[in-house]
Amino acid sequence: MYSLETTSERNFTCPFKTVVTPDSVNFGKFKTFAFATIDENNRKLETAINECIEKEMTKKGLAVDIVQPDILIQTFYFFDKNPNFKGANKVMIDKEPTYRYNFTVSKMDTFPFLGNSAAEAEAEYLLQFGFRMIDQAFVPGRILWECEANELLEDSYKLEEYARIHVPLMLMQYPYVKYGRNVSYKVNQRTYNYTGISYDIDRLELITDVDRNSPAYASGLRPRDVIEKINNNKMNYSAEEFTAGYKNFISKTMKYRDPKTQFTDANGFKRCMYWDTFNYPKVADALQSSGNVGAFSYLYYYAPYVNPAGNNACTFDIKRGKNKMEIIVRPTIRREITVEIK
Repeated sequence: MYSLETTSERNFTCPFKTVVTPDSVNFGKFKTFAFATIDENNRKLETAINECIEKEMTKKGLAVDIVQPDILIQTFYFFDKNPNFKGANKVMIDKEPTYRYNFTVSKMDTFPFLGNSAAEAEAEYLLQFGFRMIDQAFVPGRILWECEANELLEDSYKLEEYARIHVPLMLMQYPYVKYGRNVSYKVNQRTYNYTGISYDIDRLELITDVDRNSPAYASGLRPRDVIEKINNNKMNYSAEEFTAGYKNFISKTMKYRDPKTQFTDANGFKRCMYWDTFNYPKVADALQSSGNVGAFSYLYYYAPYVNPAGNNACTFDIKRGKNKMEIIVRPTIRREITVEIK
């Protein structure tokens, strides 16, 4: 909760309907693909869609062969105003935004889609997008695999943009399908400062190990060093006291978060929100408050809501035997993102 902007576990669902041939097929034998003839009236759109599909299929080890492909890929799409639209449901005005993972920007993004519980009459626009893979090698004309999305929208949206973001998600189930409908995804996003320090869980101020070739080792920190402060935050607390201080920080700083960014994380906590950019200095001040026990916020010292100064040099005040010293550690920012089907 120090940095939900960079570290969180989140779930989302996409309304994909995916069908695979009931025949016993070895998809490993299908090695090449090509696209059906482009509709000249929609050349720009279909070219953009095909490029998205080609990129993902190539990642899976298939190659384009326009002369004698094993698979022919045929796309279909529709976007228009909903003739049955009866107006937005007033209850939905304050609903949580629809979030999905956007590979193009490597983060969760908001979209103007209505959730699974919405009725079609509540949607001002309708969007359909899909593609099917047709056997050309063994049983010509047989549909091997097909995925289709039907979306209810509260605002206009470009089909090429939809394809760019959703084709990678749709093809995560190619060729083996786990969900025939409503695919569930989990996103684990972790960006944090790596120092290389291991702590004693029973005495958290005590360093038990330091990775060789790590920022902490390079700065001079060693096992058995006792950390008195990190960035002026005291470390002489038990794990229970750190936990209590963390919870205190969360409750007292909710007022500094932006309600427009609210989401529910993978653990079901509904009040996850990013910090309001105008309140960054107040968040940083709160982390320095003794009651909040914020020493481990150094893991996000690169972030402006933790360190408004903008540098990422962490100050460790340590005790080594009878000697006290100040050591500057320059952490490495590590970024890990995994997107998987639940």
